[in-house]
Amino acid sequence: MSRPKEPAPVQPVVSVLGRNWDAFWPGLLREMEQELGPAEDITEPFPFTETNYYDNELGKPIYRRIIAFEGLIDPLRLVDIKLAFNDLEAEYLREDGTRRVNIDPGILSLERLVLATGKEFSHRIYLGRGIWADLTLLYQWGGWRTLPWTFPDYAGERVQSILTRIRSTYKAKLRAR
Repeated sequence: MSRPKEPAPVQPVVSVLGRNWDAFWPGLLREMEQELGPAEDITEPFPFTETNYYDNELGKPIYRRIIAFEGLIDPLRLVDIKLAFNDLEAEYLREDGTRRVNIDPGILSLERLVLATGKEFSHRIYLGRGIWADLTLLYQWGGWRTLPWTFPDYAGERVQSILTRIRSTYKAKLRAR
C-alpha cells in the first residue's frame, strides 16, 4: 500500500522567448521576481532556431533566456505562476495585440522538468483553472531523457546543459535543508 506524502519543494524555472529585448528587459525580470523572488541564474539571450512556431507572432529573430530563481516552491504553485505570467505576457502586448514575449514557467525536480501550459493534449495532466502539466523531460541514469512529445528545443544539448546546471544547484539546496 502506498502512503501519501508531501513532495519535496521544486525549483522554479522560466523560459522567455522574444526579440528586441531592450523593449521589455529588465522590466520583465523585475515583474517575474515579484512573483518568484530573486533570480539566481539568468542566461544571456541565445538563438531560438529549433522551430518556426512563434515566428509570425513574435517576429524574427527570436532569442531565449532561461531563468532559475533562488527560492524553492511547492509544486502546486505552478498553476498560479502560469496564470500570473499569462497576465504578464498581456502587459507586454504590442499595439496590434500580438505578443512581444512568450513566458513559459516550469518546475524542475531531481527526476523531471514539467512545464505549465494552457493547451490540452493526450499526455498532459489537468491541474485546474485551465492549466495543464506537460512532462517535458525525465532525468535518469545521469542525464536528461526526452519523450515522444518533448519540444525540439528542450531535446537539444544547449537547453539540457542549462537545465543540468540548474539541477545541480537545486540538488545542493535540497541537501542544505
